[in-house]
Amino acid sequence: MKINIFWFRRDLRLEDNTALNEALSSDCPVLPVFIFDTNITEELLRDDARISFIYSTLKSINNELKKNNSSVHILTGDPVTIWKELIAMFDINIVYINKDYEPYAIQRDKSIEELLIRNNIALHRFKDQVFFEEHEILKSDHSPYTVFTPYKNKWLQKYSHEKPLKKVYIPDEYKNLYSCSFEFPDLEKTGFSKSWTKVRPFDLSAIIEYDNFRDLPYEDKTSYLSPHLRFGTVSIRTIVSQAFKLNQTFLSQLIWREFFMQILYIFPNVVTENFRSKYDGIRWINREDEFARWCQGETGYPFVDAGMRQLNETGYMHNRSRMVAAGFLCKHLLIDWRWGEAYFAEKLLDYDLSSNNGNWQWAAGTGCDATPYFRIFNPSSQQKRFDPEMKYIRKWVPDFDKNSYPKPIIDHKFARNRAIEVYKSGIKQLR
Repeated sequence: MKINIFWFRRDLRLEDNTALNEALSSDCPVLPVFIFDTNITEELLRDDARISFIYSTLKSINNELKKNNSSVHILTGDPVTIWKELIAMFDINIVYINKDYEPYAIQRDKSIEELLIRNNIALHRFKDQVFFEEHEILKSDHSPYTVFTPYKNKWLQKYSHEKPLKKVYIPDEYKNLYSCSFEFPDLEKTGFSKSWTKVRPFDLSAIIEYDNFRDLPYEDKTSYLSPHLRFGTVSIRTIVSQAFKLNQTFLSQLIWREFFMQILYIFPNVVTENFRSKYDGIRWINREDEFARWCQGETGYPFVDAGMRQLNETGYMHNRSRMVAAGFLCKHLLIDWRWGEAYFAEKLLDYDLSSNNGNWQWAAGTGCDATPYFRIFNPSSQQKRFDPEMKYIRKWVPDFDKNSYPKPIIDHKFARNRAIEVYKSGIKQLR
């Protein structure tokens, strides 16, 4: 019999899942599929915590589907090869997906669509991981915004006119699923092993007091929402609705996320290039020994080191610490932002290409609406302001006041003056 397929990707939930809702409203039974894409996973460590999180989430989804005599068909390999096998195995009518806006995903989905078309199968795409996507928030001349504040103002204006959602299915209403009982594979069969680093549950109550604690890493009162938005275990529509009611500052952070996603979609060259080409002349020093000390949290600047050690141990890093650590790498050590971006991509549980790239270019001064090149954080001043009792530092750098703790890798005043001169010279060189 003919079936429709819903392909799980960055939308690992059953409730308020746009493409899944649309599939369930169709005339054919729906088979949910997930593919461990080896083009992505082969670059990861065997015990990558993000894979463990995806796996455990899929297991929970599968247990829910069992109540409706269905299951998720879990597959591992190259997506094009996998889809050839699925086409041979099933009489597929329509494939339903939620859009992904990253360059690799766009190219992958284009290849899959071409394969499906050759086999007379339709591919239906839907907006789900963002509230407004790439061409919905534009200037009056239909060009994209590259400065955040006017983008945010247009976003909020459009949000005020947004229509209510159509019916949202909940698990008890999933009556149109394909009856099947695929074996749920052991994690090892996907090529990975269990990680002991955990993705923490998100806490929406943190939204209420976000303004009071957003810059105080020692309080540890963040929402821990970002990995859940990254993998779609929670609906962005739910979170935006809550943030709009509870805290406009938190809502701004969600809008930043969509701003950076739009930038990545429209300007995919930012993955490897400076958004602002006038900074292409910067002569990075890129000392590998200094980069290693930064990675290990051994710079001799406790606030920087606390953030890096938190990242290495937990996969999380407080937002204020991210700004200070990123700025330190680019401007104190004059190490190319791409080095830091790649390290964060390896370590962060909430790694998202658009946000990671956008924030690193913001810190380096090379991105859209970035911090000016002459704005250089003093790590010691940042510590005094945002960790005055050194609670955060004592937790992550307990040896900061011992003889074993390294001396500062560089003098702040010297580093600041050097960075300003290097940036100035780089700009002049391209004039």
